[in-house]
Amino acid sequence: MFTHLIVTLNVVFFDTRFSCSSTFFVFSITMLVNFIIDLKDDLFLMILGKENLKENLIVILFPFYDYWWFYVGFIAFVLLVLALDLGVFHKKAHEVSFKEASIWTAVWISLALFFNYLFYLYAQYRFSTHERYTSIPGFNPEVQAKTSALEFLTGFVVEKSLAIDNIFVFAVVFAYFGIPKMYQHRVLFWGILGALIFRALFIAMGSVLMQYHWVVIFFGALLILTGIKMFFAGTKPQNLENNFIIKQLKKVFRVHPQIEGQKFFFKKNGLTYVTPLFLALIFLELSDIIFAVDSVPAIFALTKEPLIVFTSNIFAILGLRSMYFMLAGVMDKFVLIKYGLASVLIFVGLKMVWLNEAFDGKFPINWSLIIIGALIGSSILASIVIDSRKHKEISLKKGGLKL
Repeated sequence: MFTHLIVTLNVVFFDTRFSCSSTFFVFSITMLVNFIIDLKDDLFLMILGKENLKENLIVILFPFYDYWWFYVGFIAFVLLVLALDLGVFHKKAHEVSFKEASIWTAVWISLALFFNYLFYLYAQYRFSTHERYTSIPGFNPEVQAKTSALEFLTGFVVEKSLAIDNIFVFAVVFAYFGIPKMYQHRVLFWGILGALIFRALFIAMGSVLMQYHWVVIFFGALLILTGIKMFFAGTKPQNLENNFIIKQLKKVFRVHPQIEGQKFFFKKNGLTYVTPLFLALIFLELSDIIFAVDSVPAIFALTKEPLIVFTSNIFAILGLRSMYFMLAGVMDKFVLIKYGLASVLIFVGLKMVWLNEAFDGKFPINWSLIIIGALIGSSILASIVIDSRKHKEISLKKGGLKL
């Protein structure tokens, strides 16, 4: 336990090599939280005794102390993919076409599904051969492996769906700062990298906090209120001119009014200025932190496994850039999508405050996947139908005018 803390402090404070800092930072956060969990378990042992400890803690199938190597390997894989993305495939700034974005979206989704299948196979093997699982009374390796795989898939679908809200924000921010399309990928790349670090922190904190029933109820109620608010929110375009965050950023930084290529910083007369690209990046990072308050608890409502929450969340974020470039030009066609997202938030919130308890502690994950898929799918389908009807009406009016 104390070794974890020492290694964490050493990594955070003494490793300054930029090329490895992201890996060590994310890993350090996870190790530090594991230290906190271990410390909390020791306190439970002293206060309650070993016999009562099991009743007061959630049983985690993929504990960090057994699967730390999995986290390290996964983070290394993510950083390798990101390095290839920026250093090879998008080394030269260019405007991402719809075709290119669609291909990359398919690649990211395929990677997630392939990982899900491999995860299922590994869980099936591990659950059926390791004494830690076979010694649990009534434990069914096959059923639990399928459940774990479905939890990953459902978490991925939820996070991917909620990410549509991020896409609206991307479009508004880029329009406000006048970021050319050829530089938007660079801003999103570094924004996604920062989001990965902050999500890791939120998930690590959530793995501790979500063990307390009152925290689950609190975030469940928060998701329900957020969903209701989204239902009745207006559809007026956002105006960032009077946004508090942007005002504060302009006060803190010396801002260069013009875009200087793909640079985040610009030197002039011996002074360093930040460019609009940097302001857009910081604003997007802060926006993602706000979004994470909803999205991370939403996945914890589906599974209590930090490993599943972490991997499903990260895979969903990795494909966010390509999904933005694919949908940015057609987002106005999905007029009802916000109602689908609001319904998902309300449903997930109900799972946390009521449904899980009503179903002996866990609402069936396959039902959750079907319900969430139906809510999102129906809102998209209804949006397409409404949009096609509008186009027909416009065509008929034009035809009538010609006659």
